[in-house]
Amino acid sequence: MILIKNAKFCHPTYFRKTLQNLQLFDLKYWFLLHSMEKLNADYWESRYQKEHIGWDIGYPSPALIEYFASSVSKNASILIPGAGHAYEAEWLLNNGYKDISVLDWSETALTEAVKRAPILEKAKLFITDFFAHTGEYNLIMEQTFFCALPPHLRNSYATKCSELLKPKGVLMGLLFDFPLTDSGPPYGGSFDEYQLLFEKYFEIKRLEKAKNSIKPRQGREFFIELHA
Repeated sequence: MILIKNAKFCHPTYFRKTLQNLQLFDLKYWFLLHSMEKLNADYWESRYQKEHIGWDIGYPSPALIEYFASSVSKNASILIPGAGHAYEAEWLLNNGYKDISVLDWSETALTEAVKRAPILEKAKLFITDFFAHTGEYNLIMEQTFFCALPPHLRNSYATKCSELLKPKGVLMGLLFDFPLTDSGPPYGGSFDEYQLLFEKYFEIKRLEKAKNSIKPRQGREFFIELHA
């Protein structure tokens, strides 16, 4: 296990949602509860220490695992920003993928992940700011990281992903499909907004309604496959 710390810069990575109320999936209620809290690295670390992690679905996202299983070489170098408890990384390592990098703000999240799944010791673990991270990857996986960034950072996100990807690399994952407003995180977006943003940096292979979202997010997600 390689554990690298650099939490000087603090962009929010996750949204809070109480699992007991998943059927409601009321994003605006989450914002009203937490809009006055400072969403920095200390905040997210505190959430994991207190086990207030309602955004954590507890298993790998089916849409992401289906794509990995059908479309990604086991020799690919893969970056997962905002990985939290790293369920997808655990699945990848258990299924023969060899070059996995996991990035999160919370040391507690990654420490607990390794305790739960010792195979994660084979991954490279970074406690750092995504925008300060360096490296080259064949694939970047997106899930509930983009939606937590302030909207004015979306161009920076797309630029950074394009810089981190090797030629012909892929940005793959899930984006929320609900109107973008000033209320957030999580921040939403539309097909047209995402297309306008990403077509400047990538060839858009897939930007479509997700077909196998988890139940509380059905009808509220796009699946993306963007090529550098």
